[in-house]
Amino acid sequence: MSSAARFPTASGRGAVSNPKNRFERLEYAVDADADVSLNDDEKSGPRTMFFDDGTRSILSPNDSPDVGFEFSVNPYRGCEHGCVYCYARPTHEYLGFSAGLDFESRIMIKREAPALLRAELMSSRWRPQVIAFSGVTDCYQPIERKLRLTRRCLEVCAEFRNPVGIVTKNHAVTADLDVLSELAGFGGIAVYISITTLDADLAKKLEPRASPPARRLAAIRELSEAGIPVGIFTSPVLPGLTEHEIPALLKAGAEAGARFAGYTVLRLPYAVKQLFDEWLIVHFPGHRDKVLGRVRDLREGQLNDSDFGSRMTGTGPLARQIRQLFRVARERAGMTEKPITLSTASFRRPGTSEQLALL
Repeated sequence: MSSAARFPTASGRGAVSNPKNRFERLEYAVDADADVSLNDDEKSGPRTMFFDDGTRSILSPNDSPDVGFEFSVNPYRGCEHGCVYCYARPTHEYLGFSAGLDFESRIMIKREAPALLRAELMSSRWRPQVIAFSGVTDCYQPIERKLRLTRRCLEVCAEFRNPVGIVTKNHAVTADLDVLSELAGFGGIAVYISITTLDADLAKKLEPRASPPARRLAAIRELSEAGIPVGIFTSPVLPGLTEHEIPALLKAGAEAGARFAGYTVLRLPYAVKQLFDEWLIVHFPGHRDKVLGRVRDLREGQLNDSDFGSRMTGTGPLARQIRQLFRVARERAGMTEKPITLSTASFRRPGTSEQLALL
């Protein structure tokens, strides 16, 4: 059951409420007129809690033509980074949680992820192909420093020589330079560092527990110097707040060593509409109408578009302006549109003589 209680001044949280779960009939709400005394934890926001996820599968299939992978690995469900705009927030509702504060404070952990992944790759049914890490939630969120589930999954991929693509907002990816270098040795790795803004104050409000922009640029630099193919992902572009930063973001990324770049524009599915609107009211009330109006300009009058082909970049004149700005800025920065082509030619199953190539 989700709670509708709000923590407008919650420390280190992106959402300011717990909207009702769209699948639940009941909800817990605090009467705004009631005389309620909050304890210190409630005043500062909910503390993070971790739960074991007993799933027996680890490769999540993808049928969207908008992204360049068929399978992804997500060792964690929910994300403590707390990015208020995160399109993945509504996935927490399938677990009985809210897409709001629950998403960033109730984290599911797949402790068996490395063993499950090894079993999947060992199966004769597996056709070697790129596996995306962070297809839904960030695989380098803070708990990874302790549990190292992402690292152990990467070690499995290195053992099988199966290529990997990573998207993250966390400098913690640099802790795995040794494994990433091993993957790079057979053309099996590409990393995108996602940077929404260079404004540290704005980033702290948008993405409260992700690495600050300067640390993400440092991650690009460290990955590049280690010979890891790395790019910058300016995602999402927030119309009315960050689209003007695109040239500076790409320039900074290129100077740090990014070789390729990509972007998406803001989309607000399900409860994310309410969460982002509340965030604007709390942090940028004077920009609210402008920002939501521009989102509607990108989404044919709506706040979300789930159609393949348009959901990532939008439609209409504003979408074309953003696309052109990005292309010109990327060209000036000397980067390409897509990362290197990753290779499956070295795939192997340890303990067998079988050497497979992508058919």
